[in-house]
Amino acid sequence: MTAPTITSLAPLLDRLFDQDEAARGATQAVFADLSDTDRAQMMQSKSDYRDLYARLKDAPLAVSRETGQLLYMLVRSSRAKMIVEFGTSFGISTLHLAAGLRDNGGGRLITSEFEPSKAARARENLRDGGLIDLVEIREGDALKTLSKDLPDQIDLVLLDGAKALYPDILDLVEDRLKPGAVIVADNADFSPDYLARVRKPGNGYMSTPFAEDVELTVRIN
Repeated sequence: MTAPTITSLAPLLDRLFDQDEAARGATQAVFADLSDTDRAQMMQSKSDYRDLYARLKDAPLAVSRETGQLLYMLVRSSRAKMIVEFGTSFGISTLHLAAGLRDNGGGRLITSEFEPSKAARARENLRDGGLIDLVEIREGDALKTLSKDLPDQIDLVLLDGAKALYPDILDLVEDRLKPGAVIVADNADFSPDYLARVRKPGNGYMSTPFAEDVELTVRIN
């Protein structure tokens, strides 16, 4: 019996998570000149996110190991075939999602990354993992790259880019979410408008905090 793709990816993922851990100090240093209030305002701003992510262009900004495992399990359990990801970075979350697609028998993953150097790193990691054929990386502002040529039906969405844009990205994909589609929003506490929308009764979603910094949402109609 062939081993699951996620198992064969373990050495690559371990290396990438180790690199992320090693970069934590440098990532924190990026914010050394900002107060906690200023950092929170920047994270929630629809005008300052370009500066924020320019500061972080060399940072992996990876999901946690536990969130990566969650993504793979959600893809497998939902038998997802069509996935949209906002915020590729170095492709660690993308690897987990694409591994789930591979082990489901195939599919398509569209992911958007603002920083060209990060998109290049993600492509390299996906090639190393043997998953590049399942993934389309769209470079540029996701408000443009995800505004067209999306699948008619989307099974799963990962939001892990500029937090202030979560409601806007949801606007782009909402009409294509199938009933039962799953949305995972990382660091969603920095997007209060998004949380209010998906948690409000009658808006078509059921949503709950999951673990420390993840919001797990299901489209219910």
